[in-house]
Amino acid sequence: MAVPKRKTSKARRNKRQANWKLSPLNLVKCSKCGELMMPHRVCKACGSYANRVVVKVD
Repeated sequence: MAVPKRKTSKARRNKRQANWKLSPLNLVKCSKCGELMMPHRVCKACGSYANRVVVKVD
């Protein structure tokens, strides 16, 4: 039967269990319209990226 070579310490065990939570969304304001958007993505409201219109929004 497979047996662990040595005992896993409480600190090592707890580090593994501590990484389950989600981090909150990082939102920034669009430089054209001021709408909240995810960084490094095209704005859904105005279709601009890096102060240029990339996508037409109806």
